[in-house]
Amino acid sequence: MMHTRFQPQRFIASFLSTCMMLVAANLALAAKPAASIPADKLVQPAEVAAQVKNGSAAKTLMLQVGFKTMFDQAHIPGSEYAGPGNTGAGLQVLRDRVAKLPKNSPILIYCGCCPWTRCPNMAAAYDALVELGFTHIKAMIINDDFGTDWVDKGYPTAKQ
Repeated sequence: MMHTRFQPQRFIASFLSTCMMLVAANLALAAKPAASIPADKLVQPAEVAAQVKNGSAAKTLMLQVGFKTMFDQAHIPGSEYAGPGNTGAGLQVLRDRVAKLPKNSPILIYCGCCPWTRCPNMAAAYDALVELGFTHIKAMIINDDFGTDWVDKGYPTAKQ
């Protein structure tokens, strides 16, 4: 039986290479702007609020893809927390939640952690749903933040 000697230089080089790939993958998740979501897939908060008020939103799976603390403070009634879209773990929560749904299920995603132009969660969550084959996805565009663009306008709100 032939024994190979441990070669620390190879181990370190391999370890560093793996770390760099993981960092690059996480940066890629956060790098795509929310503005990359097609305009015909965007909905305004007023439209969603009207659907919540008249009950038609009940037919849509509404998923908050931001941070849990935000969801706990205030969210759209009937919506579910689906993990932050800017992390692999968050996207896995999203994938797990929709895994058994028909691909033509209506899904609305929203975040509101920060201004739309800086949101780290929406594009990755949208892209994950598209990659899974979902065809009826809408993304609620929140220009400033959920507090300003939803709560302060008096739209229906639930708390955890």
